[in-house]
Amino acid sequence: MVNHKIKAAEENLIHVYNRFPIALDYGEGMYLYDIDGKEYLDFAAGFAVSGLGYGNRELNEALKSQIDQLYHTSNLYYHVNCAEAAENLNRISGMDRVFFTNSGSEANEGALKAARRYAHNKKSGRYEFIAMENSFHGRSFGAVSVTGHDAYREPFEPLVPGVSFAKFNDLESVRALVTDKTCAIILEPLQGEGGINLATREFMEGIRKICDENDILMICDEVQCGMGRTGSMFAWQDYGVRPDILTMAKGIGNGIPVGAFAVTEAVARFSLQPGDHGATYGGNPLACMAVTKVIEIFEKNDIIGHVNQIAPYLTKKLDELTENLDCVIERKGKGLMQGIVVKQPAAEVNARAIEEGLLVIQAQGNVLRFVPPLIVEEKHIDEMIEKLMRALTK
Repeated sequence: MVNHKIKAAEENLIHVYNRFPIALDYGEGMYLYDIDGKEYLDFAAGFAVSGLGYGNRELNEALKSQIDQLYHTSNLYYHVNCAEAAENLNRISGMDRVFFTNSGSEANEGALKAARRYAHNKKSGRYEFIAMENSFHGRSFGAVSVTGHDAYREPFEPLVPGVSFAKFNDLESVRALVTDKTCAIILEPLQGEGGINLATREFMEGIRKICDENDILMICDEVQCGMGRTGSMFAWQDYGVRPDILTMAKGIGNGIPVGAFAVTEAVARFSLQPGDHGATYGGNPLACMAVTKVIEIFEKNDIIGHVNQIAPYLTKKLDELTENLDCVIERKGKGLMQGIVVKQPAAEVNARAIEEGLLVIQAQGNVLRFVPPLIVEEKHIDEMIEKLMRALTK
């Protein structure tokens, strides 16, 4: 049955994904099941999306109820869900104003426009961006223009002009690129696609200082590393370095398509005005219900506390793997967003892991990425290590 469904997909879909030959059917907790009933332990969480795992009944019931009530309306009108989601998201993110999108790419696109509009309204003449090497911010034209991978950029050039790339965790390389035309610096506090690269405290504080001294906006992309991944609701809070613009998606909706970019009050006063930006489905009642309910469950079940309790165990087990296997070079990352650098082609290890019933993700630099649902327990980590050991030593 799996092969039949896969063949039908291959004949009807545009081939933009290197899909693995499994057809998933349903999920429960930490596990996914294909249409033939095979079980997979999920340490990918749909690219760090499903923080609450699968089949969370409280979230599911809230979404079902919302579908029966209202799931789309024009943004020309207010609705209670949007107001509540915005209030809650600003509260946990430490920001002041939020705009809802449908994805992380859209969130970053909006953030770039907000930064350009801020510069325009202040009549500063600034329009250039500094981004980071090995970064990933999405696949729309603006987002891919600030993505630091040639493979993502070159097929679509010419891209948005005025973008230069600094070395991640190298403040001098950032300073060397600052000009009187620089309007914003964009970075991920913890790079995901780029290879699980964690920003140092010195780098984050240094970026903030550069921005403050030069009237430049600091944009933190927390689409993947936000919403509890690093042990705080948002990674910037680990550093105490508040950005001017924060982007998010993935975990804030636990699988419902929703993203957002949030700004400080100071940016909001001089940035986007009515008519400058929009999203037909952004901030719809269903997505906003998901955001509010996810935050409610996070706080009620102390998901952040659980991440901080369980993450050291994942770190310990991955460190042991690194020490005991010659084919593993190093462990990287923080919290429940970690990776290992392997000597074998990561794609081959990934394929063997799937055969063992384990889902992980690849990243740049021959890295296997581990971003499990935040409800993961020690027993799941032990099971993951057993399956991964077999995949690495086959």
